[in-house]
Amino acid sequence: MQAILDHDFYCQNQSLGVGNFYSTVQEVTVDPTMPGEIPLLLDQVVKAAPFPTTAWLHEIVLRSGLLSQFFARDVVERAAVVLPEGYDEHPDRRYPVIYEIPGFSGTHRPPARFREAPTKAGEGETDFIRVYLSGNCKWGHHVYADSATNGPRGAALVREMIPHIDAQYRTVPQSNARFVTGHSSGGWSSLWLQVNYPETFGGCWSTAPDPVDFRDFQQVDLYADPPLSLYTDPQGNPRPIARRGTEPFLWFAKFGRMDDVLGRGGQLRSFEAVFSPLGEQGQPQRLWDRTSGQIQPAVAKAWEKYDIRRLLERHWATLGPQLAGKLHIVMGELDTFYLDGATRKLGDSLQALGSDATVEIVPGKGHGNLRTAELVQRFQREMTQQFLQHNAGG
Repeated sequence: MQAILDHDFYCQNQSLGVGNFYSTVQEVTVDPTMPGEIPLLLDQVVKAAPFPTTAWLHEIVLRSGLLSQFFARDVVERAAVVLPEGYDEHPDRRYPVIYEIPGFSGTHRPPARFREAPTKAGEGETDFIRVYLSGNCKWGHHVYADSATNGPRGAALVREMIPHIDAQYRTVPQSNARFVTGHSSGGWSSLWLQVNYPETFGGCWSTAPDPVDFRDFQQVDLYADPPLSLYTDPQGNPRPIARRGTEPFLWFAKFGRMDDVLGRGGQLRSFEAVFSPLGEQGQPQRLWDRTSGQIQPAVAKAWEKYDIRRLLERHWATLGPQLAGKLHIVMGELDTFYLDGATRKLGDSLQALGSDATVEIVPGKGHGNLRTAELVQRFQREMTQQFLQHNAGG
C-alpha cells in the first residue's frame, strides 16, 4: 500500500507531479473481518529534477497571463531553447526556429544529445534555433488547442511564448522562418497549430498524428447514425485500440476503464479534456457510455470543431492560400494505434480540395519506428529549403 496526495497542476502522471506528497510503500496483510487502521504517513515529496542548463541549452520559465486568468491562479509555461553552434560567435546573425512538440507524456526536456553539444547544420541544412515545448498537463496532453478544460493553450503559445522567445533570442521573427513539428499527440498539435495559426508558422512537419478525421477515430466513425460503440464492432466483436504489426493486443473497453480508474491523465480522458464541453462538476463530458461503449451524439457533435479534416473543408477558401506549401504529414502504414485510417481520409480530402499538401504513408512502419533520424534530417533539409525561398541570405 502507498498513499499519495496529488495536488500537482502540471503533470498527467501523479507520481511525477512535483510537490506531491506520498508515503513509503508498506506490505500489509488485511483481514476483512477485523476493523482497524493502517497508518500511511505522507512524509515524502516529489522533487523536480534540475534542468541541465549549458551555454547552448536554456530553460524558459514564463508566467502565462492568459492561462493564469483562465485558471484564477498563477500558471507557468516552460520550454527549452537549444542554440546552434557559433551562436555567440556571430552576434549579428539571426536564425530560423523549429518548434518541436513531444508526444503523450513527453516534456520540454530535449534529447540527451543536446546536453553534450549545440546543434550543427548538416549537409543541405541551415542553422536553426530549436525550441522544445511540452503538452503535459493535469489531464494528459493539451495539444495546444484552446479548450473548456485546459484553457487557451494555443493562444498562450502564439501570443506569449513565441513573442518572448523572439525577444530573448536572435530569431528571424517572420512566420516564413518559424516551423513546427511533432510526433503522435505532438504530431496532432503541430498540424492543429499550423491550420489554426497559418500566419504564425511557415510550415508543419507532422508524424503519426492522433486522429485528424473523426470519421475514423482509431477505426470508429464518431458521426455514425445510429451511433456506434467504442467497445464492440457491429458484429459484436471487441474493438482493438492497438496492435503489433497486424495483431491486436489492446482493446478499447479495457483501456478506457483503466483511464477511468486513473481518474485523469490517461490518453482517452485526455482527448475528452481537449474536445469535450464541460459537464457536471466541471469535468469534461464523456464521449461514450461507460457501460455499453455507445457514442453520445451530442458530445460527438461538440467535437466537430476539433476535427482537422472538417475544419479544413469548411474554411478552405480562406485557409487554402494561407497553407500553400506548408502541410507535410507522414504516417506508418501499420500504425500501432490505428491512426493511419484517419490520415488517409485527410489525405483524400486535401487532394479533393486541390491542396499541395504532402501526405505520405510509409510501408511497414508502425508508431514507434516511423520517426527515424533519417526522416528528421530530411525534414530539416525541407525546412531549410522553405526558409531560403524567403530568406536568400540565410
